[in-house]
Amino acid sequence: MSRRYSVVDQEPWKPFQTSSSTKTTTMTTAAKLYGKDLSEYDDVDVDELLAQLTPEEINLLAKEVDPDDSFMPPSQRCSYECDKSPTGPLNRKKLIEHINKQALETPDKPELKPFVPGVIRGKKWIPPPQETAKEKEAEEQIAIDLGEEYEQALSNATQEEIIDLAAILGFHSMMNQDQYHASLLNAGQPVGLGWDGVTKASQPKPYPMEPPNDTDVDATIKQVREDDASLTDLNWNNIKNISDEKFVQLFEGLEINTHLESLSLTNVGLTDKTAQRLAEALEKNSTLRVLNVETNFISPSVIVRLIRALLKTKSIEEFRCSNQRSQVLGNKIEMEITQLVEQNPTLLRLGLHLEFNDARHRVAAHLQRNIDRICRVQRAKLEAGEPSKNFAIPVGGLRETT
Repeated sequence: MSRRYSVVDQEPWKPFQTSSSTKTTTMTTAAKLYGKDLSEYDDVDVDELLAQLTPEEINLLAKEVDPDDSFMPPSQRCSYECDKSPTGPLNRKKLIEHINKQALETPDKPELKPFVPGVIRGKKWIPPPQETAKEKEAEEQIAIDLGEEYEQALSNATQEEIIDLAAILGFHSMMNQDQYHASLLNAGQPVGLGWDGVTKASQPKPYPMEPPNDTDVDATIKQVREDDASLTDLNWNNIKNISDEKFVQLFEGLEINTHLESLSLTNVGLTDKTAQRLAEALEKNSTLRVLNVETNFISPSVIVRLIRALLKTKSIEEFRCSNQRSQVLGNKIEMEITQLVEQNPTLLRLGLHLEFNDARHRVAAHLQRNIDRICRVQRAKLEAGEPSKNFAIPVGGLRETT
C-alpha cells in the first residue's frame, strides 16, 4: 500500500513526490490579473473600454503608453507636458542673444587647486627603458641545429646561391624585389646588392595609348539594316555622343539581321529607353551569340528585362552587363535574375556582379551545367562523325573558336 505525502511531510523547497516512482511534479499557478486568468482578457473589446473612460482618465492612460510607439504623433511621444500659455511668437535671434548673455553672466566654477606655473600635479610620466639594438638582435637570434652536412653546405655556399634557396623556400622578407625576380628568372643577381641592398626604382615601360574607336556608326547601321554577310562582329565601344535615334536604327536593323554574331556596346551612354528597345530586338533576333552592354546607365529593372528577352530565342551564349548606374542590384532583383538564368539552357557566360552568395552560386552552377551539356553533345557528334563546331572552354564559360 503506497503512502501519500501531505504538505507537512514535504520540505518547503522540494517538489511533491510519490513513493512508487522517482517522478517529480512541480505545481505551478496560472498568471492572473485582477483575480482573472490572462486568457479571459483575449476576447475583451478594447475600443468599448476606451469609450467608457472620461477625458481625464484617457489623459492619465496616455501618460502610461510607451513613448517609442511609432503610431503616435511625435508631439505625444514625450511625457513632459507644459501647461503654460505661449508668451508670443518665437524670435530665434532674441533667444540666442538671451542664451549667450546667460552664459557670459554665469560665473565659472572655481578650481579646487589653482594653477601655479612650474608646479607638477599628479604623477609625471616616465617612459619605459628601451632595449639597445644589440640586446634586441641577441634575443631574436635562434639557434638551429641543421646537422653537419647542411651546415657545411650552407657555409660554403655563395650569396647568390643562398638568395636562390630563399626564393625557392618562399622567404620573401629575406631579399629585395630585384633579388627575388632575378632568382625566379634564373638570371644573375644585380651587382652591388647584398642582403642589405635597397631596390632602386625602375623606369616604367612606355606603352602607346589605345587608339580611339574609328568605327563608322552610320556605315555599320546601314550594313546591319541591309543584312551584310561580311559583318559578323560589331564593336561600338567607347564611341561618344551617339544619339538615341542611331541606337533605334541599329536595333531596328538587328531585328531582321541574320549574320551578326557579336555586338559590343560598352561605354556608349546606353539608357533605359534605348535598352528597352534593345530587349525588343533581342526577342526577334536568333543569330546573335555575344552581347556586351557594360559601363552604361541601365537600371536594375531594365537589366532584368534584357535577361528575360534572352529566353525568347535562346541564342545568346555570352551576356555582359556589369558596371551600370546602380552598383547594388538588391536581393529581389538578384533572385529574379537567378530564376531567369536557371530557365535559360543556352547561356554560358554572364558578366554581372551578384552580391548575395545564394544567387551567385546558383547562377554559377547552372552555367556549368549548360557548359557540360553542350560539351557532351559536341563530343557525341564528333564520335558519330557528324559535322560540329569546335568549342574551347575558357575560365568562366565556353566560347566558340574558329
